[in-house]
Amino acid sequence: MPEVRSEADICCPAEKIFDVITNLKAQDRWLPKSSSFRGTTAISANPVTLGTTYREPGPFGVRNGTVTELERPVRITFHQPMTMRLHAGTVDVTMRYVLVSGPGATRVSRTVTLGLPRSLRLFQPVLVRAFRTESARTLLALKAYAGQTG
Repeated sequence: MPEVRSEADICCPAEKIFDVITNLKAQDRWLPKSSSFRGTTAISANPVTLGTTYREPGPFGVRNGTVTELERPVRITFHQPMTMRLHAGTVDVTMRYVLVSGPGATRVSRTVTLGLPRSLRLFQPVLVRAFRTESARTLLALKAYAGQTG
């Protein structure tokens, strides 16, 4: 299974960053829409708790997510299988944030694990590149927002 790992040091307490990540309804304050990310809808609880569900429509398909791990303020995991358009299968997406407090900054690690159906293996480089680009964009936006409000 391919993994996409990204990290950023954010000059902000882990608690503040965690609160930003877990407030899906306020996501549009810090994470602008992109060609890959069009927003989060149908959020069952906000801020999220263990078991919270949500939807993220995108150009490749729809991710129906669930919060599967939640340990404030160090870790949150989202399992969000993406049902691909044109009946191309389902990409099993797991996204985990790990926050480690340090002197003057919090290290935020974002790891996206992709389980690809056989029908999409040929497209693995394209999908990995899209997730890598989106992960970097997300961490830059998080750093800009949390760093100025922290």
